[in-house]
Amino acid sequence: QVQLVESGGGLVQAGGSLRLSCAASGRTFSTYTMGWFRQAPGKEREFVAAITWSGDSTYYADSVKGRFTISRDNAKITVYLQMNSLKPEDTAVYYCASTPRAYYSNYLLVGDFDYWGQGTQVTVSS
Repeated sequence: QVQLVESGGGLVQAGGSLRLSCAASGRTFSTYTMGWFRQAPGKEREFVAAITWSGDSTYYADSVKGRFTISRDNAKITVYLQMNSLKPEDTAVYYCASTPRAYYSNYLLVGDFDYWGQGTQVTVSS
């Protein structure tokens, strides 16, 4: 089992920035690929970004490309999501996820990941 705990969500004005963190514990070999998803009210959970173990490979949804940056610190077993130029449509609960499998795609699905955090709310006001 892997436990994932997100932090860093909050309320920010449009154009502002937030940095989310996700700390992993447990069977850390199951964190080869780590990702962020988000779910807005009334919508399905959608892929935001992912990163492989080395950190050399990163993947982003088209809607956040150029504004969000995913990174990881394997010594701390923590993945980060730096979110800049935030828009009201970025408002959602953001979830951290992990899997021992290697993925190399900008189009990852909920079913591609095995472990999930509890989520952290991000609200962007206009």
